Amino acid sequence: MTRDPVESEETARIVRGQLTEAVALCRGAGDDRQLATALRRLGHAEQDAGHDDVAVARYGEAVAPARRTGDPLLLAHAIRHIGDAHRASRRLTEAEACYDEALALYAEHPDPPPVDYANAIRPMAILKEALGATEEASHLWQRAKTLYATVHIAEGVAECDENLTRLG
Repeated sequence: MTRDPVESEETARIVRGQLTEAVALCRGAGDDRQLATALRRLGHAEQDAGHDDVAVARYGEAVAPARRTGDPLLLAHAIRHIGDAHRASRRLTEAEACYDEALALYAEHPDPPPVDYANAIRPMAILKEALGATEEASHLWQRAKTLYATVHIAEGVAECDENLTRLG
């Protein structure tokens, strides 16, 4: 079944509209945790629509309420997504700074969720390879693989293995 591009674009517009309403509701309720999540999801929808600069802005807006919650994992997740949007826009220096901060937050946490931690290591591995730091990229792919394996995420392990094999 082939997707109708006009229908897909309309659906994406509706989703962004609904998420914008959710952001407004969360702001009105003063719920920082839900606000950070709604802004991150709106950023993701904007990124999916190809609006990387708008996505960076929405992800960036998610950081302040995430910080206010005092939850370092929520903050790390928000910051990692800013890095993803920067990387998609080829702003590699900015992406690296975001990934460094997110990974530091995960590393400092006593029990970071393995999937979230691996999902933060993965884009840093991609970035390091793009920057020519293949040895560091290999190390990161190995760390991500170990985390994905602990929670039986076969697709993640396979992707890591593919990259480790390619990097030799």
